[in-house]
Amino acid sequence: MATKQLESLSERIQDDDEDKLLTENQTADLMTIQPQTLSVWRTTKRYDLPYVKIGRAVRYRRSDVMAFIESRMVTSE
Repeated sequence: MATKQLESLSERIQDDDEDKLLTENQTADLMTIQPQTLSVWRTTKRYDLPYVKIGRAVRYRRSDVMAFIESRMVTSE
């Protein structure tokens, strides 16, 4: 019984981590780019990377960032 509860808790923590909102700096660090690059992408709509505006603050959902990175994966043919 305790094992099932522990697994359930682990899954919820992982889900929470995926939905965690990241700052522009955290997102840039994760993607190994400059924060200004994210700003340019937002203003020019160069890439479809979803973001959340809370007042003047810009946040990115971790799951959206990871999906964006995965969608850019290039494999050799």
